[in-house]
Amino acid sequence: MITARLDADVLARVRLSSSPAAEALAWLVATLAERRHPIFGAPGPAARFALRDRDVRMIASTLPTGKGYMPDLLTPPPPRGAADLVLAEQLDMVAATPADVAAFQVAATKHPSADARRAIENGTFAVRAAQGLARFWSAAMTESWSGLRDRLDADITAKSKVMATEGVGALLGSLHTHIRWTGGAIELTKNRSWHWETTPTDLVLSPVALTWPTYYVQLEDPENAVLYYPPQGLGVPTGADRTAVSRLIGPTRATLLRDLHVPRSTTDLSKRHQLAVGTVSYHLSVLHESGLVTKTRAKRTVLYQRTDQAERLQ
Repeated sequence: MITARLDADVLARVRLSSSPAAEALAWLVATLAERRHPIFGAPGPAARFALRDRDVRMIASTLPTGKGYMPDLLTPPPPRGAADLVLAEQLDMVAATPADVAAFQVAATKHPSADARRAIENGTFAVRAAQGLARFWSAAMTESWSGLRDRLDADITAKSKVMATEGVGALLGSLHTHIRWTGGAIELTKNRSWHWETTPTDLVLSPVALTWPTYYVQLEDPENAVLYYPPQGLGVPTGADRTAVSRLIGPTRATLLRDLHVPRSTTDLSKRHQLAVGTVSYHLSVLHESGLVTKTRAKRTVLYQRTDQAERLQ
């Protein structure tokens, strides 16, 4: 269990932003592991071609293909400002990483290449890492980014509505079924035990599509605090596939499930779908017993939301 206590200063600076650098690193890891994404499939020949670049290979040698540490300098927090400038500013942040910080982080990886170790020794790792990320992005990400960003923006819009109508606590509790807001801290279910006491800084909540449906955190450095979560709705079937889900769990429950990409109450669902409160309550109980929705209490209201298992229905 990881516990991150959030004081008022941090809660006042919680914000939502997509991270092009995190998406690029996720796609590079998938390329190295020859792994298919459950929604977007396998990285194509362009991603594999990018590995011919020396700087891309240097970065790749510091990345885990399974569980393991990834240098935080490669995924700087998305800065405030115009969305179109985020990637360029992130690359500048990577390049500006102090040599001693880069050395410390690369030393924590399992198998850095000889080239990566030489770059650490001569102080060029950070600049070359930024160049490698830029080249991988150009080769493997540029053409697909517009469509991917649309899906991330849709999630951020939905999450912003939760924060506006229910508060930041409800937002933090809506990110993943293994992330819980206690009223003073977020608890993250992980294999390791760690307690994070913050100093005033931004906490960026960043949806990452290319690691869906998992989440991960970057909290060691209070100036580089990001919680990466799976955006809602990516695994929800559309069109003909929705018919198959309706046959599986029934049309009414399928309709309610599709609407639970954000936390909603029984009363809210009743009004949205013109169903009796008792009918909605019955269907939600079936979905909850089946592991397809979670329920959390916010004061006197019980909120329901899809689980990751429901997200994977196709």
